[in-house]
Amino acid sequence: MVKHLSQRSLPHLTMGSEKTTENKVKSQKRGFSTESVHGHEYYDVGKGLFKVPIYMTAIWEQFDKVTGEPRKTDRNVDLKYSREENLTVNALEKAMCKLEQAEDTLAFNSGMAAISTIYLNTLTSGETVLITKESYGLTQQLAKDLNKFGVKTILAGPETNDLVNSIDKHVKMVIIETITNPLLKVVDIDKIAKRCLEVGVRLVVDNTFATPLLLKPLKHGAWISMNSLTKYIGGHNDLIGGSIASDSKTILQLWEWRKKIGNIMNPFEAFLVLRGLPTLKIRFMQQSKTAKELAEYLHNHKGIEEVFYPGLKDSPYFKTANRLFNEKVYGGVLSFKIKGGKDKALNFLKKVNIIKASPSLGGVESLATYPVLSASRGMDQEVREQLGITENLIRLSVGLEDVEDLKEDIDSSL
Repeated sequence: MVKHLSQRSLPHLTMGSEKTTENKVKSQKRGFSTESVHGHEYYDVGKGLFKVPIYMTAIWEQFDKVTGEPRKTDRNVDLKYSREENLTVNALEKAMCKLEQAEDTLAFNSGMAAISTIYLNTLTSGETVLITKESYGLTQQLAKDLNKFGVKTILAGPETNDLVNSIDKHVKMVIIETITNPLLKVVDIDKIAKRCLEVGVRLVVDNTFATPLLLKPLKHGAWISMNSLTKYIGGHNDLIGGSIASDSKTILQLWEWRKKIGNIMNPFEAFLVLRGLPTLKIRFMQQSKTAKELAEYLHNHKGIEEVFYPGLKDSPYFKTANRLFNEKVYGGVLSFKIKGGKDKALNFLKKVNIIKASPSLGGVESLATYPVLSASRGMDQEVREQLGITENLIRLSVGLEDVEDLKEDIDSSL
């Protein structure tokens, strides 16, 4: 039965190249939600089981009892040890491949594990990485820490033209965010990808805030699409994970680093992501709808100084978002500055009830974050000030609560 499962039901296992290609072609014709539910392609004919089980095992029987040959995954690597390959994790990776429309995908035990693996695989002494100024603070901080190994980091942007003008042949890799954290700018990925192609630079896109539902970076010329699975894709604030999607050759190189570092996703957490994945579109669409309504509500609120949300018609990123995004929604995160400065902002975080003062985003609970002490903490203070990430800034990740209850919670806390 193990052999039967490995050959017919589970992802990334040898099925024959012709059949695998046929399945990929068919799957690309299916809708996003269908792939979210069935993209793992797990099916145990003997048991009639179509839910991916948790393979909580460290080891696998390496040699096939019938053929005597080592069991191989469809990456053509041995299936023998769960630091390298695990069938539950493989099922998630196959599903993510469908959503990203990628050749292959790897799952990691955190988003930072994913970006760390990209750095180690790609950068060597004397090379330069260019990162958008407005991005996750630890992405910047980790790159700067690589200076001890001779890697140079440049911060540019965050506006599209500034980024394009900063990309030249001396840069090895560019890292941008589809929707920036925390001021929700939408950069023109097409222009940036075109410039990268012109000068031979690799483009990495952190697609966490948009998810593959809104945008598929590889289809816009990116080399790598990266997601924090902790956020919308897992969707329930109960797991930590990250993913990388790219071409098969790149994924095999990254796979070797993942094997050596040991940062593969845990099978139980992979199971939790697979649990959350089928409702991704439903959740994201509702969260985006509520976020837009809250942004419009706060836009005219007497206690609010400024609102940042690409779905507002007066946002400078509204037209870019409409052109790039696959759905006419703008994500479930908005940011706003509270009148009265730091004290008022901290008091707001103290008083919210339904909304929780907590880091992260994309889950079913609404979360209010204080960027200067969380996502942007890893930035240099000078960069934060240049970007306008001030002490009265709040980032709100909208959950699935009723919008009127959230309005009441915000209003009473202001």
